[in-house]
Amino acid sequence: MNLENHYKKLYEESISKISSDNYEIDNLIDSEKDKRFGLTLLIRPSNEIKKEIHKFLKKIKKIEPNQYYYPNSDIHITVMSIISCYNGFDMSKIDIQKYIELTKKCLLEGVDLNISFKGITASPSGVMIQGFMDNNELNDIRDRLRKEFKNSNLEQSLDKRYSIQTAHSTIIRFKTELSQKEKFLKFLNKNINYDFGTFKVNKFELVYNDWYQREQYVKKIYEFVT
Repeated sequence: MNLENHYKKLYEESISKISSDNYEIDNLIDSEKDKRFGLTLLIRPSNEIKKEIHKFLKKIKKIEPNQYYYPNSDIHITVMSIISCYNGFDMSKIDIQKYIELTKKCLLEGVDLNISFKGITASPSGVMIQGFMDNNELNDIRDRLRKEFKNSNLEQSLDKRYSIQTAHSTIIRFKTELSQKEKFLKFLNKNINYDFGTFKVNKFELVYNDWYQREQYVKKIYEFVT
């Protein structure tokens, strides 16, 4: 996959939808009735990157203060949704040790991976940072996870929603109607190539999480240091 072309196409299609008021508002963000939970393997960017994201969000928040902005604690890259969030997922019903062992097997030793957060893209439901890998290691890990979990008898839903191949990070979700849409879109366009920096991946986290990866709901199950 050519990531640059993929992100560009996604941006153009999504901006067109947002411009014509065909964007998606998430009504579950503030709902206490949202009980969707799952199991995810993720990467967290460095503190330096998070500071840059915070600076960026602070500016856009002044234009659209009522949208959902990811706090530093929740920013992540999904390596793989091992069990996609659904209502009623109960972690006590699975053998978590087997998930740890299988994931460990897929990560191998000495992962050498850098991710650059450069530029933004969008979806009909929010704004994301474009992530670029300096080699194919992340997708090799994903392929090993797919193979190992599909050959196991463990509960999993890998690629159920879509086959993940990017290293993007969602930073804004729409939770209400855009009040200053034109200014918002102008800001995105002006900052389309915003450089958030590059970081070296030195650990992966296996977590129990809600749909939005909010800190108050996330339980770190295991940290794999590479």
